[in-house]
Amino acid sequence: MRLAFADPRKMSVSPLNMNHGRPPPDVSDILPSVRQRGVLLTLLVFETVADGEVVPDVYEVVAGARRMYAAQAALAEGVEIDPVPIAILESGDDAAAIEASLIENLGRLPPDEVTCWETFTRLVKAGRSLEQIAATFHMSDVVVKRTLALGNLLPRVRNLYRREEIDVATVRQLTLATKSQQKAWLVLFDDPDQHAPEGSQLKAWLFGGASIPTKNALFSIEGYPGQVIADLFGEDCYFTDADWFWHMQNAAIAERVEALREQGWTDVEVMAAGQQFYPYEHDRVGKAEGGRVYIQVSGKGEVTIHEGWLTRKEAKRARAAAERAARSASGEAPPSTVRSEITSAQQTYIDLHRHAAVRMDLVNNPGAALRLLLAHAIVGAGNWKVDGGDVRPGDPALAGSLAANAAVEAFAVRRKAMAQDLGLDVSRRGLLGYRFGGAAELFAKLLSLTDEAVADIAAVVMADSLAPGGIEAEAAGAWLKTDIAQVWRPDEVFLELVRDRETINAMLREVGGRKVAEGNLTEKIKTQKGILRDYLTGEGDRPKVEAWTPRWMGFPASAYTRRPCTPAARSRAAAQALRKAPQSVSPEAIAAE
Repeated sequence: MRLAFADPRKMSVSPLNMNHGRPPPDVSDILPSVRQRGVLLTLLVFETVADGEVVPDVYEVVAGARRMYAAQAALAEGVEIDPVPIAILESGDDAAAIEASLIENLGRLPPDEVTCWETFTRLVKAGRSLEQIAATFHMSDVVVKRTLALGNLLPRVRNLYRREEIDVATVRQLTLATKSQQKAWLVLFDDPDQHAPEGSQLKAWLFGGASIPTKNALFSIEGYPGQVIADLFGEDCYFTDADWFWHMQNAAIAERVEALREQGWTDVEVMAAGQQFYPYEHDRVGKAEGGRVYIQVSGKGEVTIHEGWLTRKEAKRARAAAERAARSASGEAPPSTVRSEITSAQQTYIDLHRHAAVRMDLVNNPGAALRLLLAHAIVGAGNWKVDGGDVRPGDPALAGSLAANAAVEAFAVRRKAMAQDLGLDVSRRGLLGYRFGGAAELFAKLLSLTDEAVADIAAVVMADSLAPGGIEAEAAGAWLKTDIAQVWRPDEVFLELVRDRETINAMLREVGGRKVAEGNLTEKIKTQKGILRDYLTGEGDRPKVEAWTPRWMGFPASAYTRRPCTPAARSRAAAQALRKAPQSVSPEAIAAE
């Protein structure tokens, strides 16, 4: 670098100056000083080169263009000023010239981001790294990166931003857009009859309302097969394929659920995506007291885990049960306050269909029926009275569901045949409680029959008098190994009654597999139930699942969750009682008798 003096009339703005190509700036603030004292501060210049040769005494100003314009204005007014001091840069030192121009302008008046972008871009082309640029201008790497990222925008969008015709929020969203999306947005911007979305509305317009930040992912982004894009600030990244995101996010949530259960949380509820958890509707309840874990998932995939809560009503019951337990002299634990896995309506549906299947099995095994009949008579000794007949639920839908159960019709045929053999009135409901002509006359009639025929009648009578929902039906079904799938198929009534999210997802896992269940973990109940229905009916592109039996319906029955479930509890009690039966006794052996 060489120092010299030069005539300002032989100077022009260098292309490397950040203000090159713009109209002359306002110099009214420094012009009085230049008129009086001339230019005192050194201008940074390059020698002008034409046809490969240096033009003597002609210079291009890199830093100090305003002083040059002020000196030229003073000379044009007729004011005599001294030649201006200059520092001549060596040829080829473009990066230093660009930095000098920007530093001077930053120290005077911060330029707009688009101007900085143009200058930073030239510095990068001249060989400066992002870190070097940040250190030179005392900026953070993020600010420099954000400024350079303006290059993702179409030139016209940058100019709109420079002229402050669009705001920062809108520019930030447009950096997420493809070039074609930016062009489409400009068409809306130019059309007075249409509205160009801005800010957060613009993001929804670009993503179709499904922008999901990567920071919300519970899984490793490296395994995500879709594309991830970032805005100009480099602070927010987004998934472009929402379906893939939810598939992987739901699988990760399923892992969290299992981990929470391993930690001792009995009840873990995954809420539907977008459903809100309101603390003011719940009370804090510890793990030991039956507290529940709610997993809240926002529409953008953000997961929030609320540990140890119950609804106000449930918490009140839990406190009341704890108080009763404290007052109890027996020290017996109070009944669980955790909500049941199934509703009372579901319980009725399950009991009636399982009862129908067991009753038909009893008819086909007179030996077992006779023994159960004796058990009833002995336990109810003295005033034993059994009311039999068809079960007639008040719900028409459930009545229609029962009518479709093959065991119901088969049993009705057997009962009608037996009634005709005995001369009973089959038009009346049931067999028991109606006189044949007196107990003695009926006894006489039975004495005329063989033991085998009497055993068959006993089987029908026992089956007819078997109460649904009792442990007797549970024990008989378990011992007879009743196969509910032979007489029952999942119907609309069953699907309508299933309303527990965790249970539906567990059923979905049984019919569709783990990936299907986890991929739809946070979907609404209606959506999950629709997928379950497709598998059971074979509709759409789902393969039909044949002879599927829900855990509640089988013998023995079991639960889908760790919460209370009456069929499963009855099955455990019946199994405990049946353990006392001799191992050599089997349904086949008794039937052979």
